[in-house]
Amino acid sequence: MTTTVSEDRRAGRPTRGAAGRGLPVRPVPAAVLALIVLGALGVLLPWWRDTAGVAGAAGWLTGAGRITGLLAGYAAPVLLLLMARIPLLEREVGADRLARWHAFGGRWLVGLVTAHVLTIVWGYALTDGRGVVGEGVEIVLHYPDMLKATAGTLLLLGTGAVSARAARRRLSYETWYYAHLATYLAVALAFGHQLSTGADLGDGPGLALWYLLYGGTALLIGWYRLAVPALRDRRHRLRVAEVREEAPGVVSVYLTGERLDELGARAGQFFRLQFQAPGLRWAAHPYSLSAPPHPRFLRFTVKAVGGHSAAVARLRPGTRVRAEGPYGAFTGRLQRKRKVLLLAGGVGITPLRALFETLPGELTLVQRVRRSEDLLFERELAAVAAGRGARVHRLVGSRAQVGDLGEALARLVPDLARHEVYLCGSEAMTAEAVRALRAAGVPRSRIHHESFVF
Repeated sequence: MTTTVSEDRRAGRPTRGAAGRGLPVRPVPAAVLALIVLGALGVLLPWWRDTAGVAGAAGWLTGAGRITGLLAGYAAPVLLLLMARIPLLEREVGADRLARWHAFGGRWLVGLVTAHVLTIVWGYALTDGRGVVGEGVEIVLHYPDMLKATAGTLLLLGTGAVSARAARRRLSYETWYYAHLATYLAVALAFGHQLSTGADLGDGPGLALWYLLYGGTALLIGWYRLAVPALRDRRHRLRVAEVREEAPGVVSVYLTGERLDELGARAGQFFRLQFQAPGLRWAAHPYSLSAPPHPRFLRFTVKAVGGHSAAVARLRPGTRVRAEGPYGAFTGRLQRKRKVLLLAGGVGITPLRALFETLPGELTLVQRVRRSEDLLFERELAAVAAGRGARVHRLVGSRAQVGDLGEALARLVPDLARHEVYLCGSEAMTAEAVRALRAAGVPRSRIHHESFVF
């Protein structure tokens, strides 16, 4: 059944089949966070063991510099591991949550590095009876591996600057993507001075574990971000089969290839696609499946919001595609309630379109758009709704026309608090929807959303 915001809601017949209770809340995210915290505490053990006491301003400053240096050296590979595309993390934690952890940790890393530099230089200056500037020059020019470490620090701070929200809004995805590649070089440049000047690491088990942390990180990144995509590219040979216009500025890209069922993709997941065409081959962009994966094709729907996405509409059939994925925990494995609300804002309908066809239970889909021409998949959604007795509602218009989102949802879904909610839309729409859903009594654990805001 399909209605707009102005139409009356009628009861639809329940879906036949499984109750869709899904799996219990998975402990992996909590376990990963606990492991990270335990690792940070473990990193500080050598300092605690070797420090009998701290006296004077120089001692306190130098101690703070050692602690922040150890934590920064530990945080750098951990943050890289979060974005290493490790299947267990991508599947159980989710790309969206991993990205939020990475961004949060990145801010802490920049703060730790800054504090480390300031406190070490100041503490050493007090110890040596030298000015802070002179001590800084002495450290950079005469301490082993410090020239490389200084270059790495500047690269890291520069990446942190372009990642700030105010700067990020002015950058294209491509610029942001390339800037973040400098993080790998920054970590590599800083590694040498951790060994040559990091007295806390010693030359025993602590040093071996440090090598294992950095070496293991490098191996995992090389395997999952370079080797696995290359091997899958050779095995599946993805290529563009068709580019079909869905609405003004929105196209669906159909990919074909070999042995697509071996990819193990699920509705709600996404791939990072590199189209092997001029201007598109050097950056991988995340695009959600907009239809359930099929053994013969994969469909992605793309809205032109930047240079890369606009160029996708001009792709020719036969264009080779390199794909990383499938990624994301935004799937039916999250479902624990029979009643499900799918709430889409604009082009956020893409992963929800696939879930609408595949999730068991009683489904209600609500599309929120500003203009009627922004509605996507109207015929497809109507056909799916008719086939399974689901409901489709549309909230079309400005905020003034539609009214409060929470009130609108309460009218369309009277028993909202009893629903599982899958949510996908812009950052602002997602924040508004979460507030409305929480106010309506939906527990946070039953509100699932995944975004790709960089």
